Amino acid sequence: MNFEDLLRMIDILHREKDIPKEVLFLGLEDAIATAIRKRLGVGEDLVVKIDRQSGEIAVEDAEGEYEMDLADLGRIAAQACKQAFIQKVREAERDVLYDEYETRVGSLINGTVQRFDNDSLVVNLGRTEAYLPREERVRGETFAPGDRIRAIVLEVRKDGPRVRIIVSRTHPDLVRRLFELEVPEIADNIIEIKRVVREPGYRTKMAVISQDPKIDCIGACVGVRGSRIKAVIDELRGERIDIIRWSDSLEQLVMNGLKPATIALDNIYANVDNHSVVVVVDEDQQSLAIGKKGQNVRLASRLCGWDIDIKTRDEFEAEGFTRVDGEAVEGEADEAESGGDEPAASVPSQPGS
Repeated sequence: MNFEDLLRMIDILHREKDIPKEVLFLGLEDAIATAIRKRLGVGEDLVVKIDRQSGEIAVEDAEGEYEMDLADLGRIAAQACKQAFIQKVREAERDVLYDEYETRVGSLINGTVQRFDNDSLVVNLGRTEAYLPREERVRGETFAPGDRIRAIVLEVRKDGPRVRIIVSRTHPDLVRRLFELEVPEIADNIIEIKRVVREPGYRTKMAVISQDPKIDCIGACVGVRGSRIKAVIDELRGERIDIIRWSDSLEQLVMNGLKPATIALDNIYANVDNHSVVVVVDEDQQSLAIGKKGQNVRLASRLCGWDIDIKTRDEFEAEGFTRVDGEAVEGEADEAESGGDEPAASVPSQPGS
């Protein structure tokens, strides 16, 4: 290999693998130095320098500096040099991929299903592969080789000479990123997604707020005739999405979070001490508030960050609850009926969430 071929090889590797030229030069210098030491049996003080402009190779040791022709190394040493350089290139390529995808954790990626690897789905991202483990797939979703797929980058780590990228279809941020694509107002920070909670494959609740009072945050996310939310639902293969309006008031947030159930604001009783909320509903609204297998109240509880207990008016009164300063307190009614002399315990009022 003459010097021009060497420079051409460095340039090709730089463009194809996006590895900085300086990294390639340093890797080649190290590989040549290792081969010379093995061939000539010299010490670690031997250093190889490659001129970045001309490609000329110079060798330095304790005795001075002199030029070196790779052909003088012999076939075995030249092969060892080649293998060492290939290893350096692989490590550099791994580092480049790691740096690129490590900054994309939590972002949306597009890929093509390539094959199955044990319980993981291998997704081709172009320059590299990602793995979609079974636990990060939505139950009931099926994919075949060649299918297009979207997922969230969950984890990036170095695994020997390779980079292992783990992606997810179950993470709540998948819904967040899909809405950022479909709703320009979210991408422009006019509408903010405050919180997303999800039971993958079944239902999602997303709380939003508008920074512009002229823009309806829910209407913008739904789109004309539901076009925007439909695109997200189609990507999630039919998963139901409830979009609610965020509020800094706990009672208002609980009321919004339990939709489609209709609840009166003054029927929501918060207990600051145990971080729980009792919600009194009409009997015809109880099943709506709880949802199928408790899904609606469970998601609303996660959305608000408070435990929510749904009760009918009869259940509420039968268990001896009463209202003190906007909170539900158990046992007050019984004490009043028994004529006890002990005054009711003072309960702090509900602070804003």
